[in-house]
Amino acid sequence: MSRENDFIALLKPLARDPAARGLVDDAAVLTVGGAALVLTHDMLVEGVHFLPDDPMGDVAWKLVAVNLSDLAAKGARPIGVLLGYALGDSVEDAAFVAGLQAALEAFDVPLLGGDTVRMPPGAPRAFGLTAIGEAGPAGAPSRAGAQAEDILYVTDRIGAAGLGLTMAQGRRDGAPEWLAAYRRPQPRLAEGRALAPLVHAMADLSDGLLIDAARMAAASGLALEIDLAAVPVAGEQDRAARLAAVTAGDDYELLFAAPPGLQLRHPGLADITAIGRFAPGAGLSLRDENGPVPLPARLGYEHGSG
Repeated sequence: MSRENDFIALLKPLARDPAARGLVDDAAVLTVGGAALVLTHDMLVEGVHFLPDDPMGDVAWKLVAVNLSDLAAKGARPIGVLLGYALGDSVEDAAFVAGLQAALEAFDVPLLGGDTVRMPPGAPRAFGLTAIGEAGPAGAPSRAGAQAEDILYVTDRIGAAGLGLTMAQGRRDGAPEWLAAYRRPQPRLAEGRALAPLVHAMADLSDGLLIDAARMAAASGLALEIDLAAVPVAGEQDRAARLAAVTAGDDYELLFAAPPGLQLRHPGLADITAIGRFAPGAGLSLRDENGPVPLPARLGYEHGSG
């Protein structure tokens, strides 16, 4: 357990409205006048989500993208965002706004309002965004809902952002697309809308494939086995590199449970790969071509995990 999980447990008695989904999802789904609105809020904090020398334009882009990724996991169309902006001595306002504009234009979503605050000298920079979307006719799939014998699928590849972070830290050289994956992620909005009518459960990958998959299995009341060798990863392909990829986080790909044989045949959409299977029971297990793989001590990122 982590302090983050402990705090969410304290909040759950307050989240009695069905829109909150018991706080087991990354977004709320509120029905208003027959429309299903999807609401999500994420923050980025210096030293936790971005490096002190990351360009402010990229930080703004990432702030928009990570929130829209939550909407993508619900199959929702973005309809607006609200910005929480911390005024600080080291914040480059114009560069941040330029990155914000680039992201809003790229994803065709308007800024509707928000709030600004003044931070005390020396405080880390922090920014928040609330994204509002509208679910499609099939509704907004939850993180819960996977069924026994469902297959676990993932879009595209994972691990590129983790490699990009090590590049930004000056710890390695690598492909430019890895650095771009870390600094300017691309939410899978089109894929989410295409998949929403077909899946039983769906979430985006923010904290790491293993931890987010374990959360889906737990929310669905099932066991899950993942084939580590089947996971499409960026960079090296040995077991150690794959374990690093599935625990790194910051991928913002879609992870979803659906019946066997699912195919996504829409031009321009990311590939999907089957990487595991749900079954009656509980817990997460790993295997590869050589047999069972011990779970790493750290499945992904958790705030306050020590």
